Amino acid sequence: MATIVSTLFISLDGVTEVDPEWHFPYYDEHMANAVDEDYQEADVLLLGRATWDSFVGAWPDREDAGEEDAPFARRLGDTRKVVVSRGTGELGWRNAERLEGDLVEAVTALKADPGTRRILVPGSISVVRQLLDAGLLDELRLLVHPVAARRGKRLFDEGDARYPLELLRSEVFPSGVVRLIYAPTAAPAPAGYDDVKATVPSSAG
Repeated sequence: MATIVSTLFISLDGVTEVDPEWHFPYYDEHMANAVDEDYQEADVLLLGRATWDSFVGAWPDREDAGEEDAPFARRLGDTRKVVVSRGTGELGWRNAERLEGDLVEAVTALKADPGTRRILVPGSISVVRQLLDAGLLDELRLLVHPVAARRGKRLFDEGDARYPLELLRSEVFPSGVVRLIYAPTAAPAPAGYDDVKATVPSSAG
């Protein structure tokens, strides 16, 4: 079974709808290395419509321009891309295909494809939410910026389900960005104050 990994830039208050004004001041070689690691391991990119529009509107032109970011743009172009979109027109970039049918069913089949080892979901908040709900997401990789964005779409919306997570790795960059890699896990045993009051700090100095 393939591993499905979400990678997100996120503010301290949970906003994942990236604004260049709060994102790029923190982007440095440490964050670039983290991003490079995520993409190097990916066989397939799974993209929601808004993220796809952003990618296809920028990276093919960056590849053609041949500047410093062209090698990364070429890597994106060469990678298989599955796009979650109800549209019917041409996607406009090589190695791109439209996801057919129900998202959960299609991703379950993609995950079971023996030719696929790792599926990376960059951005694509609505897709990540649905994968979490369906129990299909294996890793949640967050690059937490030390800023409260105050506005924008957040990763976790209002809902009844809780998502217990296990921290697999953490790293603090000189910029103050914290890289956190989580995996879904079982919920901890129920507990209340009576269960923890023995650990309350004592008054002894």
